[in-house]
Amino acid sequence: MMHIIQKIVSMSIYFSAVLLFLGDFSECSSDERKKSGSLHNSSKHVNSQKTLDITLHGILLWASMGFLMPLGVLTIRLSSTEEHHRTRRKILFYVHAILQVLSVLLATVGAVISVSKFENAFNNSHQRVGLALYGAIYVQVLIGFRRPKRGTRSRSLWYFLHWMLGTTICLVGIINVYTGLLAYHTRTSKGTSLWSIIFTAQVSFMAIFYLFQDKWDYLKRQGMIPMDATSQPLNQTQMDNLNEACRKNNALGTHFSRRNALNKLFQLT
Repeated sequence: MMHIIQKIVSMSIYFSAVLLFLGDFSECSSDERKKSGSLHNSSKHVNSQKTLDITLHGILLWASMGFLMPLGVLTIRLSSTEEHHRTRRKILFYVHAILQVLSVLLATVGAVISVSKFENAFNNSHQRVGLALYGAIYVQVLIGFRRPKRGTRSRSLWYFLHWMLGTTICLVGIINVYTGLLAYHTRTSKGTSLWSIIFTAQVSFMAIFYLFQDKWDYLKRQGMIPMDATSQPLNQTQMDNLNEACRKNNALGTHFSRRNALNKLFQLT
């Protein structure tokens, strides 16, 4: 009897030990699953946060170098056609300055995000060109504020440098927006075809408008586009006065031409 009791106790102790071991193992495995799940969730959170940072960086740099800066170039180019309207020229100049300052501020915020959030190894063309553009836009700002007065000898040199550097920044900035879209697709595996098409349409419209400004006055002179509202057609009274003046002019011309012819005839005879 005692032997049977000892066997029952030993079996119960054995099963208890097995159950405790299985319980500890299940708890350990559940803890490991929780840890791995939390690590996966944190990794997913980091990836989503980095994607958000990349998207914000791209939007800021598009607004700066892909939209505001070319728009500022268009406004200052429009001011060159307003030679007879000093108020309009001044307004367009201030619009140009405001747009360029805003573009520099947005580019600065984009640069801060790039430095603080990304791993900048500068081992690709997008990062290297972007760094060069950051330096160029600040040089352009300094050149813009050091504008010489009209009529001085340094004005022509300043204008050439300001125009050349600004045009180069716009063109290279537009190209770098495309490389940024490609880098965004590489880092996030998200499609960028739609954004590329929209940006291409915007750049094409600005380029056509930029080239069309030189032809506007030419088209008006050719009669393809009617003159503006300030050049109203002459009324009937003005037309009669003009015709009368033309007739008097023609009569006087005929009179003097006949008199000169008669004088020459008398001299010959």
